[in-house]
Amino acid sequence: MNNNLVKSIKKTMVVLVLLATGLASFPASGVRADSVQFSDIPANYWAKGGIDSAVKKGIVVGYPSGLFMPNANVSRAEFIKMIVTATGQNVEPTEGKWYEGYVNAAEQAKLYVTSDFANSELEWNAKITRKEMARIAARATGLETKEDDKWMYLAAKTGLISGLGAGKLGEKENTTRAQAVVTVERVLTVKGGGKLPIDKYAVGSAELVWHKTNIFTVMPEIMTTGDPVKDLNAADLWKEDKMKITSKDGLYSAELDELLVIDLADKNDPNLARIPDVATLKWKNTTDNTPDGIKIAGEYLNSYLLYSKGHVNFNNDTKRYSPIGDFTAEFSGLDNYYERVAFVNGHLNAQALVFQKIPFDLPMTILPKSGWKNTSGIYIRVAVPSYSAFYSLRNEILKIAGPNRTQY
Repeated sequence: MNNNLVKSIKKTMVVLVLLATGLASFPASGVRADSVQFSDIPANYWAKGGIDSAVKKGIVVGYPSGLFMPNANVSRAEFIKMIVTATGQNVEPTEGKWYEGYVNAAEQAKLYVTSDFANSELEWNAKITRKEMARIAARATGLETKEDDKWMYLAAKTGLISGLGAGKLGEKENTTRAQAVVTVERVLTVKGGGKLPIDKYAVGSAELVWHKTNIFTVMPEIMTTGDPVKDLNAADLWKEDKMKITSKDGLYSAELDELLVIDLADKNDPNLARIPDVATLKWKNTTDNTPDGIKIAGEYLNSYLLYSKGHVNFNNDTKRYSPIGDFTAEFSGLDNYYERVAFVNGHLNAQALVFQKIPFDLPMTILPKSGWKNTSGIYIRVAVPSYSAFYSLRNEILKIAGPNRTQY
């Protein structure tokens, strides 16, 4: 058997494999790609536009039976084939597995690096997760990061990835054919200079995965540097390593697990489900420890709720460091001390403590969207709860200019 015949047989086998997986770059049975109709893709199917477009471009085809099988899972190799084909990478023929040429092209284009997972048949045949898809898609549009937990944030913020409803990312879930095709189409839109709709709930969830906060997504008008260009990357200012603090003498250690921000004016905010019923919450307008307060529901819903979740790793000297209360973040800078009388009289014009039954029973504060003054910029810190100033210590997680900075 001569070499040309061997190559022809191998090429035929590759085509058969691609047809079997719905990944061949030409339509099955000689049907024109722009006229293919799939019996399992109804007219109102969420991904129909993306599927039709991808089929017309030869990125993907259906199965010979007339099905597209949108909910079937996609392997890493299959997705790499889609993205390499769509972005026009040069694919050199190989003597190996059907996907090797596409993998080589992806490596050359830096869509895949070996630190992602091993370059082996077992790994390439594994189902691709939504996080892995997001990472490849982000790279395909020129985005870069050295932080593995940031890829989903970059992809969501660009519109390449949407959530699965109620802010759910599903980063560990397997990718479906429909999701894969739509993502490839979105990559092409971005590369062509287009803009994509953004799922802000998905971005917020992705920011939580990356930084353990969603403050930049939910409060962008407050978490501003004052420079629109710098604001595009303002979230990079967050120092996650400063969320953990250890006392100078090593006898106390604690860390902030999460700083969650909820927009009380947004009835669809997915994180409302993580807090007590807003109707039961009150804000404290005095400094005493009486259970008097003002109900938030109604007049004060045009506000943000800041919910700190933290824990103490150890406290080996309770005489030096307080064992009482939750370990929380300090958010400061937006106040209205010169209008304190109005605050005491029930006008929410500054950050205030939130409680349910008695003060300090919840690690929450409320911040109105307006009415406060910004005199010193915004600071977010964690502190050692020492009884003595000698042992006091603070970690600065964030310092940012904030909006409308004024001087008294």
